[in-house]
Amino acid sequence: MEIITHCERETEEAGAAFAAKIPDGAVVAMYGELGAGKTAFVRGMARGMGLSCRVSSPTFTIVNEYLGARTLLHFDMYRLSGAEELWDIGWDDYLDRGAVCAVEWSENVSDAFTGREISVRIEKLSPEERRISIEGGGF
Repeated sequence: MEIITHCERETEEAGAAFAAKIPDGAVVAMYGELGAGKTAFVRGMARGMGLSCRVSSPTFTIVNEYLGARTLLHFDMYRLSGAEELWDIGWDDYLDRGAVCAVEWSENVSDAFTGREISVRIEKLSPEERRISIEGGGF
């Protein structure tokens, strides 16, 4: 599936529509350069999951937890050097919770995934325009 967005609001709307279709327990591996719109997409995911919390990048905390009717765990792997560090912070425990896990900078921990994750790639086409490509999980 491919979506072209023309502004940050549309990127968030794409995230909301996407999240409304994914089951709890899904792992969303996100890829895209700095400033591509990964966090904006996750903001939309939270809204699409019925969460009204403030979503921000977990760059320094590694994971932000957003709780409500559904749970969204928002990871930022930018500062990790590999999957071993992810396992050290309890990745398997997070997976066992059955929450949706949105993982920014997934390329840094790709060997932690099972091959069943949903991949979301966000590419800058212009300062405002983005191409969002979604693969896996029936997309």
